[in-house]
Amino acid sequence: MEFFKIRRDIPFMENALVFNVISFLTFAAAVFFLFHRGLHLSVEFTGGTVMEVSYSRPADVEKVRSTVAGLGFADVQVQNFGTSSDVMIRLPAQKGVSSAQQSETVLSALKSQDAGVSLRRTEFVGPQVGEELTTDGLKALAMVVVGIMVYLAFRFEWKFAVAAIIANLHDVVIILGFFAFFQWEFSLAVLAAVLAVLGYSVNESVVIFDRIRENFRRYRKMSTVQIIDSAITSTISRTIITHGCTQMMVLSMLLFGGPTLHYFALALTIGILFGIYSSVFVAAAIAMWLGIKREDLVKSAGSGRKDEDPNDPNAGATV
Repeated sequence: MEFFKIRRDIPFMENALVFNVISFLTFAAAVFFLFHRGLHLSVEFTGGTVMEVSYSRPADVEKVRSTVAGLGFADVQVQNFGTSSDVMIRLPAQKGVSSAQQSETVLSALKSQDAGVSLRRTEFVGPQVGEELTTDGLKALAMVVVGIMVYLAFRFEWKFAVAAIIANLHDVVIILGFFAFFQWEFSLAVLAAVLAVLGYSVNESVVIFDRIRENFRRYRKMSTVQIIDSAITSTISRTIITHGCTQMMVLSMLLFGGPTLHYFALALTIGILFGIYSSVFVAAAIAMWLGIKREDLVKSAGSGRKDEDPNDPNAGATV
């Protein structure tokens, strides 16, 4: 299905070097902020106390946050959970203070403001658990990267595999750079969004790579740059439909999903936008710089069989 069809190929690769320089500078800035500021890790990674309290009427989250912050807890997280009368409070771990003592102190302060508040659940997430979550998250990321490289190397060619992985890591690092620069909370939900972006971004790259391979078979007289430009141009309509629909769903979560889904949807939004960009100006461009050619993808290049499309306007042109 296509909303429109572009009759003339857009010369994307003419400006590939400029966009690659921009990508490198953005990537370098993201790495700088990751090392300089670091990620603002949630309680799930750093350890702390998670409390769920319930009110008899809709809770005033800002009032709860100010009450808890007034007890001296730094970096406390307060948000609605489930219904408007249920509140989740995440407290960072404190030396010499147990989880039970923290929850009792907070509950007493909340009851002094509203006697109808009750404690539904309290749970301690220790630093050891946070360390295990961090390790497992990095392992999952490494396994995804290796799996994508193996898949693309078998389906296409190793040059495409290298290009796709560089483009995908470009997206992931930039997402992390945004979270480090603005000090947004990095939780397990955000980690899940980052892993989802890896798969989502590589899907766009695979679509373009598949069209490049198809064009190499059809248009034997076109140069590599013309082949790549034609492949990207012919998939623009599909890209707009797919990413437009996905982005509408993610934006609905971002705008109406509440604090629980906010950073998850924000990470997906950044990943989708940069995923489109990287598939065109990073993955395809790197494949071009690596010297991808027809012989890498078409096994019958020397068989003498004529694969040229009779309707190709570039038929008969010199390479």
